[in-house]
Order: sequence, then structure tokens, then C-alpha cells
Amino acid sequence: MRIGYYQFSPEFGRVEENTEKLADTLRSAKADLIVAPELATSGYLFTSVEELFGYAEPVPGPSTEKLTDAARESGCAMVFGMPELSGDTVYNSAVFVTPDGVEYVYRKIHLFNTEKLYFARGDRRLKVVDYKNARVGLLVCFDHMFPEAARTLALKGAEVICHPSNLVLPKLGQLTTRVRAVENKVYWILANRYGTERKKDKELTYTGKSQIISPDGAILASAEESRDELKIVEINPASARSKKIAFYNDLFKDRRTDIYEI
Repeated sequence: MRIGYYQFSPEFGRVEENTEKLADTLRSAKADLIVAPELATSGYLFTSVEELFGYAEPVPGPSTEKLTDAARESGCAMVFGMPELSGDTVYNSAVFVTPDGVEYVYRKIHLFNTEKLYFARGDRRLKVVDYKNARVGLLVCFDHMFPEAARTLALKGAEVICHPSNLVLPKLGQLTTRVRAVENKVYWILANRYGTERKKDKELTYTGKSQIISPDGAILASAEESRDELKIVEINPASARSKKIAFYNDLFKDRRTDIYEI
């Protein structure tokens, strides 16, 4: 299976242009699955709920339809972030589009900093999706700081975890995602954005350095800090099914659920 990340710097508020850039990437990618950053259609640095609602879309909607068409042309699926409008609520969501349409929508459950002012917390249980010959789980950005989230997906059978992100804390996300891959023996695709957004008195600089990690912690691909990059690697998802790390040790079977309590 050929998996990859697309690192780029979305332009704030330019939903059509950002979505077209994602679609162009899908059309040209010689891959099975590509992951793009968090809020890739809209940009990140919102300053009001009203502003957020101006760029949020339902699923299905214009952006997912355009990307489904591109996926159908190329035969490649994509996981990307967008502000998802559901009724009068907006979620920070990751959408999994395939040549057959929208496969799954994950709503971010751990909101970072000022996201709590604008987005609703995710309201759905973590889910694993079967796609081609892999079992795929989705998380978004700050979710990486909560080992329970990745472990839940792995216990449900995830072999590949897709992680659209807008990381701003230097080196932290690259470190923790590598740890999450190792402690769960899964492939991990971190698709981070880069660049700086400035709005009024606010400024955020994103750390780039997207990466793909193997179940044994090897860095299979990594991006630079501040440029567009599409990287694709070949993996065997079945290699994430064994949780053995030594002859007598299995990471999941050795868990002491009879003792873990608060």
C-alpha cells in the first residue's frame, strides 16, 4: 500500500483555492492514501464564531464533492481537515474521502487552546475504517497528547493512523507521534502545515516537518520545516498486526487491565 502526506500552507479564508490545491494533489498522487493538514480548506486562526461559520461547510458539501471527484479520477483516497458545519454547530473535523465518496468523518475530541471558544467538542466514538488492505484510524492535531486516543484506535485494530495537524509547539508533535507509533506498533502519518498566520493581535507559526513513522519507530519520510511537500512511501499494513516486541512480550496481551485503576 502506498501512503503519504501532503504538507502545505493553506491561505486563510480561501476555501475554493485551498480545496483546489488538495484536488490537484490528489489527481497527481501515485498513491492509495494521502493525508493533508488540519483545517486544510479554511486555515486555522479564527477570531470569532461568526468568522468560523463563514468558512464552515456541511459534509457532504462543495469541498468534499470536489475532492471525491479528484479521488475518483486518481484512485487515491485523502484524509484532510475542515470546519464541518452540522446544524448550528461547527466541528474541527477530519474527512476521509475515497473514490466512492465520504467514507468517514472524525470530529476532534481534544480541542487546543482557543479552539474551545469556537468549535464544539467531538461527539462520536473513535472508529476504525477498512480501506483497501489496511485498517485506518483518524486523529486531529492535539489528540496526539492523549495516549488513550491512539491506544483506543490500536485496540480496535487500526494499522495506520492518519493525523492531520496544525502543530505550533516546536518538536513536540514529531516526538509524541513517533512514541505513539512505537507504543501501539502502528504506522503513523503526520500531515502538518507550515507558515505563519496573523490576524489582528494574534499570530501563530506552524512547525511543518510532517512525517511517516513505522510500527518500530523508524522515520520512513520527513518534510522540511517550511515548504510544500508530497511524500509517498510503500508499506505493508499487515506488519502492524503483531504487537510482539520480544519473544515473551506482546504490548497488548501484557497490559494489566486488572490493576490499572484510579
